[in-house]
Amino acid sequence: MEALVEPRNLLTVLIAILTFATLITLLGGLGGGAKLEKRMKAMAERKEELRRRSRQQLAQRESALRHSDEGFKKRVVDRLNLSKLLEDPKVVESLAQAGFRGPGPLTTFYFFRFAMPFVMALIVAVYLFAINDFGLTGMMRVAAVVGGFVLGFYLPNVYVSNRASKRRQSIVQAFPDSLDLLLICVESGMSIEAAITKVGAEIGGQSIDLAEEYTLLAAELSYLPERRSAYEGFAKRTNHPGIKSVATAMIQAEKYGTPLGQALRVMAKESREMRLSAAEKKAAALPAKLTVPMILFFLPVLFVVILGPAIIKIQDMNAG
Repeated sequence: MEALVEPRNLLTVLIAILTFATLITLLGGLGGGAKLEKRMKAMAERKEELRRRSRQQLAQRESALRHSDEGFKKRVVDRLNLSKLLEDPKVVESLAQAGFRGPGPLTTFYFFRFAMPFVMALIVAVYLFAINDFGLTGMMRVAAVVGGFVLGFYLPNVYVSNRASKRRQSIVQAFPDSLDLLLICVESGMSIEAAITKVGAEIGGQSIDLAEEYTLLAAELSYLPERRSAYEGFAKRTNHPGIKSVATAMIQAEKYGTPLGQALRVMAKESREMRLSAAEKKAAALPAKLTVPMILFFLPVLFVVILGPAIIKIQDMNAG
């Protein structure tokens, strides 16, 4: 047990876990094709569900599917009324931006937001009170347990936020190229639904998330009562100013009958300029970010290389 709780051993285990996670992340890119096919199959099933719902409810069409959600987590959330106790008006939108749709992910989010504080507090309490207290006083250990409780409460939000940020980055990087493809398809005479479906199938090699969003947008354009709702939902799920501008332009083109190709050409140019400005901004911030690593790692080595031979020569002269 002492060897298990030794800080040096814990650091070794942590490094091993991080190394394993890095390898899994690098190797995960090799399975992109299978992941794309899986997501496209899921979007096709969702499209069929939309078609069935639209046929069954011609009088009252809904903008989202109602999937059944059963299981242990659902029973816990319903029995404790967590959807009211932990109500968050933006949680559905945040989950959609992270790629989670439907009542199932919402139930999972509320369940883990309720359970994680107790799990983290229990882990910290068992470690500090039963395994290794690191010489802390009783009050400090209690404070650490409370800190674990608070950390557990915010962990689901942090996970969803990070997932949404990575997904948005993947979408934004491939979006200008997808607009160029969409412009070519529209100007060749294809309808907007067929063009979006075609672009969604072609852009999957660059961004699976964007391909998924295009497929969902095409399904919503076909079966939602208002096309405006489909474009607005696409903008909300991506949550990026450039994509919101494109959605607004497409809504206006639908409403006022302006040429869609001209609007897409302007939006594609603006999206490319926005991507270029973001890259230039990162490049401009690089010297400032390199200042601390230069001071900590490069300058000491440089001083050793420059002054080392002179110091050795002076020592040899003094010894002689």
